Amino acid sequence: MIERYTRPHMKAIWDLKHKYEIWLEVELQACAAFEQAKQAPRGTAARIRKRARIDLDRIAEIEKVTKHDVIAFLESLMDTVGPDHRFLHMGLTSSDIVDTSLAVQMTEALDVILGGVERLQAVLERQSFRYKDLVMVGRSHGIHGEPISFGLKLALWYEEVGRHQARLRSVRNEIAVGKLSGAMGTFAHQGPEIEEYVCAKLGLKADPVSNQVVQRDRHASYATALALLAASIEKFATEIRHLQRTEVLEAEEYFSEGQKGSSAMPHKRNPIVSENLCGLARLVRANSVAAMENVALWHERDISHSSVERVIMPDSTILIDYMLAKVTDLIEHLVVYPDRMRRNLELTGGLVYSQRLLLALIEKGAQRKESYEAVQRNAMASWRGGGALQELAEKDPFISGHLNGREIATCFNPQYYLRHLDQIYRRVFGRARSSSGIKKKGSRS
Repeated sequence: MIERYTRPHMKAIWDLKHKYEIWLEVELQACAAFEQAKQAPRGTAARIRKRARIDLDRIAEIEKVTKHDVIAFLESLMDTVGPDHRFLHMGLTSSDIVDTSLAVQMTEALDVILGGVERLQAVLERQSFRYKDLVMVGRSHGIHGEPISFGLKLALWYEEVGRHQARLRSVRNEIAVGKLSGAMGTFAHQGPEIEEYVCAKLGLKADPVSNQVVQRDRHASYATALALLAASIEKFATEIRHLQRTEVLEAEEYFSEGQKGSSAMPHKRNPIVSENLCGLARLVRANSVAAMENVALWHERDISHSSVERVIMPDSTILIDYMLAKVTDLIEHLVVYPDRMRRNLELTGGLVYSQRLLLALIEKGAQRKESYEAVQRNAMASWRGGGALQELAEKDPFISGHLNGREIATCFNPQYYLRHLDQIYRRVFGRARSSSGIKKKGSRS
């Protein structure tokens, strides 16, 4: 007896046998709907379910002759179903089965992906609180800007992943539609009630209107949502790659016992997981372009989209599932170097505090233009090796004429830049979680 299919893991979702199981389920539910409409004798669907056998070899053998996979599938069922076979596929077309089944597979895959997204969010939340108060230098254009918190960087990633979660949930609703509207979408040979019955049984909605296929803007939206998630994973991985550079080395991928980084250079510890993720993102992104090109089909349909989807849908979902697992493990076991962050923060001799010094002058009544020029003049002197900015500022007549030594020193306190972190965290994580017992220790090595 063929049991109702159960939701498998990602790779198994796209297994050929699983696809045929869903095809059979669509046919069986349609047959049950025919019974309700008195187009088939009562008990027909139950008898077919009991007798039907999916024989991959037999289907492949028939398809060599028919050159048509759905016909080969249906003819293979004749071997075990018997006379009741005539009640299968009545008034339906191949796309009724294929598109409805593909919707089931795509929603199954997205449920697996959403689970991975939740696991990534949980790790990002823990790590963002762990490093909430760990000060590091912020960079723009790759150049030191002002102090930030490493936890803030991770909180930003958490919020970004949350947007992906919402987007994926929305696209799941968009793709979870089936169609059994017949050859041209007119329900010429079976009424809409057949479609509504089958879709409801499969956990789908009936497509409000279709031609011979479910319109491929839905599938393009799905592939684009996956590509956007891949782009963010690439973004996280790129940041880790930068932080692991020898000249920076503020964080690095966990390097396990016995791991090797190079066949030639024994000292190498390379960001191989991050680089792998960046490469895979290119594939998912390229697949989304192919999905967009599937939207335009000739008239009521052609099959130029079919061969593409047989590749891009399994590949993109399997890749994203893998990427989520890898980036989650990467961030969970990331090795962080607080001392190196502190050292890099101090690398420019206080230049990262230039805006704070500028604003302090303005607050004291100095004009912005003159204040900017004074701070920049001393900053450039410091950059050329003339000493720390704080020392130069204390000796500058313009600056010292507006600020005393204590006021100047106050401008060079990195904790000033973290004073609104609690408020930011409440906005990201909510008041309850921000004040909960999540570990907030500020360092790891």
